[in-house]
Amino acid sequence: MSPLAAATAAGTAETAVKMASSAPDSVSGSGSGSSALVFPGQGAQTVGMLGDWCDGHSAALELFTRASSILGYDLAAICRHGPAEKLNATSVSQPAILVTSLAALEVLRSRDPSLVSGASITAGLSLGEYTALVFADALDFDSAVRVVDVRGRAMQECAGKPGLKLGSKRGPDGAPAGGMVAVLGMERERVASLCDECRGGDVLEVANVLCPGNVVVSGTEAACRRLDEAATAAGAMKCVRLEVAGAFHTVLMQEAVDKLAAVLAETTVRSPRIPVVSNVDARPHADPAEIRSLLARQVCGVVEWHASMTYLLASGVRTVCEVGPGRVLRGLLKRIDRSIACSGVPE
Repeated sequence: MSPLAAATAAGTAETAVKMASSAPDSVSGSGSGSSALVFPGQGAQTVGMLGDWCDGHSAALELFTRASSILGYDLAAICRHGPAEKLNATSVSQPAILVTSLAALEVLRSRDPSLVSGASITAGLSLGEYTALVFADALDFDSAVRVVDVRGRAMQECAGKPGLKLGSKRGPDGAPAGGMVAVLGMERERVASLCDECRGGDVLEVANVLCPGNVVVSGTEAACRRLDEAATAAGAMKCVRLEVAGAFHTVLMQEAVDKLAAVLAETTVRSPRIPVVSNVDARPHADPAEIRSLLARQVCGVVEWHASMTYLLASGVRTVCEVGPGRVLRGLLKRIDRSIACSGVPE
């Protein structure tokens, strides 16, 4: 990571909290409505996630046909039938979640067009930010599939780099298993302090701040084991190892950042028609060059989901629809503000 990127990552937490607590009135388009769409990230995939809900919706099914022609394999078949080992591979799960979420958006558009057209702001968790950008007309569908394909492959390759002291355990990609651990019942500052204590000569960083009492750390296998034990001893309610193949959102993904930045530089990005809240600093951006930069930085940076949702709710949103596989984002949102009306497609 460059010194500038390292300094940016170190300052993200303070910046995100400040931006999330400030009124978003200065952002064109925000604060004008009361609904938002949010999109899930990697980890939401399950075999069978492309189910009956999509049948009969030609616009949704057409997305899988287009994506398969770009990717060179039958994406719909993998989403319907697996096998799980193939779907869970980072290089496959990322385009699979993107396309499944956009297919769900087409279904929602046919069922409740006013909810889709009336959304005044949007966001997506990590990978889901690309889905949000397609929804906001900042990226076209074909470009998003190509970029996410590069992103997934590059992250998978980084997870398999030698010399990371990850031991012999292998992940679903066949790569050495880096670690991500969700620490429940402990706040960010304490988790960050435990990372400092447990890091040793390895990599171990706060990777995702999802909601109060739900902080994900990422790093080498040995460091994650130490953190798991230390957090449990320090009073964490629970530590959960995540089903991922690498130490995502850490410096170990730097080569993926470089590859992603290169493909983004060649990709047309437009100013979004509605605000898209960035995972990096929990605020929306209109400048395409800035959006490209933030998308690349996100791979090594902290996912500031809690701050992003705080910003989104401060715009006046009272209804949120999670569009795509799973129910994770609704659960997180209820931990942030239980008064928000939440729904999802597909159910």
